[in-house]
Amino acid sequence: MTPNAALRAVRMGMLMSQDDFARALREAGMRAGIPNDANKRLVQRWESGTITSPRPVYARALEAVTGLPIGSLGFTVAVPYARVSDDGRGGHDLVDSPTGITAANGAVTAQPTSGGNYSGVWLSRYEYFSSGRDATFTGQHYVVILQHGNRLTVRSLPGSADSSLTMDLTVDGSVITGTWVEQTPVEGYYRGARYHGAIQLLAEPTGRRLTGKWVGIGKEMDVNTGPWELVFRDASTNKATLEKYNRRPES
Repeated sequence: MTPNAALRAVRMGMLMSQDDFARALREAGMRAGIPNDANKRLVQRWESGTITSPRPVYARALEAVTGLPIGSLGFTVAVPYARVSDDGRGGHDLVDSPTGITAANGAVTAQPTSGGNYSGVWLSRYEYFSSGRDATFTGQHYVVILQHGNRLTVRSLPGSADSSLTMDLTVDGSVITGTWVEQTPVEGYYRGARYHGAIQLLAEPTGRRLTGKWVGIGKEMDVNTGPWELVFRDASTNKATLEKYNRRPES
């Protein structure tokens, strides 16, 4: 067995104990309407390498909690295969790669975003007015979108901006609706404030640009709004691609 150092590093980077991590996975499952029974023992088995690939119900929760694809969490992501189930019983489970077609070497190949598949790396860009500085500013992040059915989980890459951005969205045809949360840096102008609100986007026919508006509460407790767009960059979410975009977007 080879320990899963990647998963352990991500968990520790989130300042979570194994109990905390399991609890976050259960809460993510409840929010998504797909409950799971994650516990400390299961996390230990993942990190020790006893289980090398989680069942789909846990894969979705892991991606939602960490904001990273399964392939970047040290797990084996493969075409349908036989394995030992998470509860320790033998058996078969069919697991497909959540973000593309997995080659024999474990790399996930890029797939087109047409047909309603939005998984991949996108450039997120929104505008907001700062009353304290009396000017309009643009916030930019490279984000990873992971799609499961009609649900989209959006997480910013940490090196793309000082703030962290998350979104939980639902797709209904060409209309995408949901919520957003941004945690600003402690050393920045907004001194670690946490902002959140709603967002609605329209997908262009190509599926490579999402445009719409955000709404949220400002620090003066007033309702603000502004334009927001996401522009497709890469359908792959493997480690090399994420490292490529883990930087600040060009102006």
